[in-house]
Amino acid sequence: MKRAEMMERTRAGLLAAARKTFAEHGYAAASMDQLTADAGLTRGALYHHFGDKRGLLAAVIEQIDGEAAERLQAAASQKVDPWVALIDGGVAYIELALDPEFQRIVLLDGPAVLGDPSRWPSQNACRAATTRAIQALADQGRIGPIDAEAAARLLDGAAMDAALWIAASDEPEKVAARATAAFKRMASGLLNG
Repeated sequence: MKRAEMMERTRAGLLAAARKTFAEHGYAAASMDQLTADAGLTRGALYHHFGDKRGLLAAVIEQIDGEAAERLQAAASQKVDPWVALIDGGVAYIELALDPEFQRIVLLDGPAVLGDPSRWPSQNACRAATTRAIQALADQGRIGPIDAEAAARLLDGAAMDAALWIAASDEPEKVAARATAAFKRMASGLLNG
């Protein structure tokens, strides 16, 4: 096996073990010795690939966010109406908060360890896509003239905050229903006529 393949296999093994451990036990309770043992690797491999436990969490979040973005993008591409695609994407992100793995790793532990999610590379990529979608809708005359980046920050911020609200709730299903209804109503204010 080539060195590059071996390194990628090691990295993938660490990510898989970390993802499972972080989802089951949370970041704070995750033991790096147990995690590396579960992956059949050493702490040295962890440090080589990710620097430290925090770097490993960042990589796991990037992986989870990337998978979520791919799912949301695939669902949006099925929509004929770009407005419906934009709103359904926001609602789908909000509803990701109902997934236990996403909730625990991305919404609860991520901000606690890595800080403001709006500064994460994965969130910046999502915001860029939302900005492009809003600008396209404005160019088509579906929404009035608006600063597309500002509108994207507000829509994405609303979706993120709703997801955080759901993750912290004792009644996530009820909160998700309330949040998605409010998100749709709020976003509809952008439409012309």
